[in-house]
Amino acid sequence: MTLFDSKTILITGGTGSFGHQFVSYLLDNTQAQKVIIYSRDELKQYEMQQRFSHPSLRFFIGDVRDKERLKTAMKDVDFVVHAAALKQVPAAEYNPNECIKTNINGAQNVIDAAIANGVRRIIALSTDKAANPVNLYGATKLASDKLFVAANNISGADGPRFSVVRYGNVVGSRGSVVPFYRSLLAKGQQKLPVTHPEMTRFWITLDEGVKFVVKNFSRMQGGEIFVPKIPSIRILDLVEAMSGKRDFDVIGIRPGEKLHEVMVPEEMAHHTFEFEDHFVIAPAITFFDKNLDYTKNRLGEKGRSATDKFEYHSGTNPHFLTVEELKALDSETL
Repeated sequence: MTLFDSKTILITGGTGSFGHQFVSYLLDNTQAQKVIIYSRDELKQYEMQQRFSHPSLRFFIGDVRDKERLKTAMKDVDFVVHAAALKQVPAAEYNPNECIKTNINGAQNVIDAAIANGVRRIIALSTDKAANPVNLYGATKLASDKLFVAANNISGADGPRFSVVRYGNVVGSRGSVVPFYRSLLAKGQQKLPVTHPEMTRFWITLDEGVKFVVKNFSRMQGGEIFVPKIPSIRILDLVEAMSGKRDFDVIGIRPGEKLHEVMVPEEMAHHTFEFEDHFVIAPAITFFDKNLDYTKNRLGEKGRSATDKFEYHSGTNPHFLTVEELKALDSETL
């Protein structure tokens, strides 16, 4: 038995990399009654239908900017994963209002539709760029995180529960560095472009990200930001792992790009709890109709308070993948 058996699950932005992997997991491991893909691109929905042929799948064309459409889509839905977002950092810098409409206004629409329909649990996908943001994408995702945390007050004592999952770069996801490098190497390019030779990033596979989200549906009480313990990589190690050499061209940091990433800022250490395989950032606000203890979760796992100066930083992370470990990733990932 799983939490999703005989239940209906909706994924916003469901035709993306996460959506494909999440749907594959649900179809292979659960007896979900219905899985709804909510997205705005009919071509990607058509392509996804060719990959998955299953009676429980439903495809719903709609935009998270459209609250009424979301309300219709969420009728009788039990669980929601909010994955829809405008994610490209430079594109957000040049088109800020479009990013705000989707990532902030869209987040509030998801919240309102979930409350209106009595959805049981909602997890929003966030990003390391939402911690101490320096670009618009990160700033909009920070605002989205705050909206989803605060939604637990709006929903009332017996209403939906909202939580957030925050993780780093997803290996091989659409638009990320791995497929970009792979395409350059396939064209015969000898030197790979690097924005800065000292750059580091958190690193998680799609499969790991999906399994983390799935487990947090069972863990969540509402209001948490879940952060997985994952390794970091050095960009030059990735260059060597993929090309077999350390030749590169420095092209400079792009608009809004960071040298390193942070998932738990030092300023949040006083309400961060460390568990065996993850961290929980507890809400900074008080939920007046709920008395929640974030040192433990619904699975009975117990955490301890982080130290005062704790910061989860890709450059100081104790776990870095070696070149050999990067090479060992299977061919589908790297």
